Amino acid sequence: LCLALSNICYCIGESAVASFLPGLARPEAMGRVSGWGWSFGYFGGMLALGLALWVAATAEADGLPAQTYVPWIMGLTAVLFAAAALPAFLWLREPGAGTDRQPVAMFAQLRAAWRETRRDFPDFRRLLLCIACYQAGIAVVITLSAVYATEVMGFGMQQTMLLVFLVNIGAAVGAFSFGYLQDRIGHRKALALTLLGWIVMVLLAVSARSLPVFWSAAALAGLCMGTSQSAGRAMVGVLAPADRPAEFFALWTFAVQLAAVVGPLSYGVLVWATEGNHRAALLATGLFFLAGLALLGRLDFERGMRARDRVAFVSVE
Repeated sequence: LCLALSNICYCIGESAVASFLPGLARPEAMGRVSGWGWSFGYFGGMLALGLALWVAATAEADGLPAQTYVPWIMGLTAVLFAAAALPAFLWLREPGAGTDRQPVAMFAQLRAAWRETRRDFPDFRRLLLCIACYQAGIAVVITLSAVYATEVMGFGMQQTMLLVFLVNIGAAVGAFSFGYLQDRIGHRKALALTLLGWIVMVLLAVSARSLPVFWSAAALAGLCMGTSQSAGRAMVGVLAPADRPAEFFALWTFAVQLAAVVGPLSYGVLVWATEGNHRAALLATGLFFLAGLALLGRLDFERGMRARDRVAFVSVE
């Protein structure tokens, strides 16, 4: 129950934080500001993981069982969450006063916003479907990369932890640096490049028979992870109506979390169906990135911005 509640709150918080992006960044700087957020987030994740490992190693050296020191790790994580949130509560200002709504009305409004994307924001709807597809593939990498490394490449615990750190470092570097490129070459082209990178990564990992090839695939996965997550959020920030960012970022969060279920579940079903063939399951995961690339090809970003501006103009009138 606590894990479920924590994930619900995390998803709500992720959506709320993202909805501030259009108010904090100029349209021409949306990519780099989104990239800053993702890169700092990955560094924060590595900080939390490093501290947790230090607590665990110290406790185990003293002969303490897991049920003794794991609660301390949970408490430490809670303190990090609170410390990270404190500056926003102290200094971040709301763009405008909202209207109090009951939870049932909020869910109804979210359903109405999804139906509205079919009529008024078709390119935003295509973007959500694109994000849902490639995020399903990313969810497989985040959730099951350690399993793949252990089962296929024979990694031990130390190598697996090194793999986690490598992927997170690559994601932080990719998100921070690629945001500048995204603002320079355009959001759609930048996302297409990173999806192609994901496809190359899958092919490398599936064909890897030696450690150097697999480590190269892991480094590429880290770079693509940060860039694709940052690029998708920036594109949502650009296409979302200025007076309704929270609603449209809530749709983005829903797409990402739906993908987090579909991706690993599909991988697990394929491993079961192929009697433990992780390479075949990972290769099939590449189809998520191909589907995202195909949907991105149907997205007209300029038309999406015109639809955003048209709705904003009608609201003003």
